[in-house]
Amino acid sequence: MKHKIKKVVLAYSGGLDTSVILKWLAETYQCEVVTFTADIGQGEELEPARKKALLLGIAPENVFIKDLREEFVKDFVFPMFRANAIYEGEYLLGTSIARPLIAKHLVKIANKVGADAIAHGATGKGNDQVRFELGAYALNPNIKVIAPWRIWDLNSREKLLKYAKNAGIPIEKQGKQSPYSMDANLLHISYEGQILEDPNAEPDESMWRWSVSPEKAPDKPEEITIGFEKGDGVSINGKELSPAAFWDKLNKLGCKHGIGRLDLVENRSVGMKSRGCYETPGGTIYLKAHRAIESLCLDREAAHLKDELMPRYAALIYNGYWYSPERKALQKLINYTQKYVSGNVRLKLYKGNVIVTGRESKHSLFNAAYSTFEEDEVYNQKDAEGFIKLNALRFIIANKGKK
Repeated sequence: MKHKIKKVVLAYSGGLDTSVILKWLAETYQCEVVTFTADIGQGEELEPARKKALLLGIAPENVFIKDLREEFVKDFVFPMFRANAIYEGEYLLGTSIARPLIAKHLVKIANKVGADAIAHGATGKGNDQVRFELGAYALNPNIKVIAPWRIWDLNSREKLLKYAKNAGIPIEKQGKQSPYSMDANLLHISYEGQILEDPNAEPDESMWRWSVSPEKAPDKPEEITIGFEKGDGVSINGKELSPAAFWDKLNKLGCKHGIGRLDLVENRSVGMKSRGCYETPGGTIYLKAHRAIESLCLDREAAHLKDELMPRYAALIYNGYWYSPERKALQKLINYTQKYVSGNVRLKLYKGNVIVTGRESKHSLFNAAYSTFEEDEVYNQKDAEGFIKLNALRFIIANKGKK
């Protein structure tokens, strides 16, 4: 059965795990291996991944590196934030939303080169295996998926290093390595493992890679303005930016002011609890701003319906159902609500805090003539009496029945 695989596309980072997987696939299945490396803003130089793949015997035409930063923000991050999606009240889904994009291009390349399988380096304990594979099967139900961590016995770093040595895989000497398992993209960076496996152990300050601590952030607040068009951010301080440039700028502002750190125990798709730490600087600012502009532009019941649906929508993304019909249906509803969510939001960034100081929109539903505490000519306060009595009628009837 193993030898039925003729060509496989591997999600390849160039690190130890995926380099071992590359050789293991070729050796185990006697197949042709194609590598795919996605640039989604992880902040690392990707050409070394190309050079390493070539060094390990991959043909030049079988090495794919794609810059997906604009697509990532435009087609995945922005649609998700239109829903104000948060998983279990805190997590802004930084890793979750990147996986369906990678799965999309794995399948796309597999179709292009005529591969009959894709492979990934996610473990059998994590969420990513679910996200990659649900995405792949939704896009190509005939694709085969190889998950080496669920098959092989190379279940420790020592075994991986030994295999690498025997297979002639060069291991870079990088000095002291981070003890954490990390994942980064334009939306966030995550940390898991080691000391974090004790949910009561505070991580060292040195763990955080992006942001300054709130204590060391500037003592003077910084005011910014975010511009929105139809629910998506388009400008910062009046300057229009591409989706990726917009997010990069917002990240830098958040990191400067110690914004977006999170220490979380979450419920994984596969059943166990997991403790992780996250830095989502731009996303933390953006969520606050997006909710502020919605507060002006959304009808009350539309806003409340969105808030009711949001946990379901967030769980769909977390659990790998980005390409599901139910997520697509919810997205259409969410997108419809964003038609008039346009305008500007002013915010103050200060020592880990994001403070809304103003919002304006040509589509604002805020009407001072009705809302004022001063004398007005449009609202009859006596109308409230009948409104209250009608809403209280069921209580009145129920209590009379009890007596």
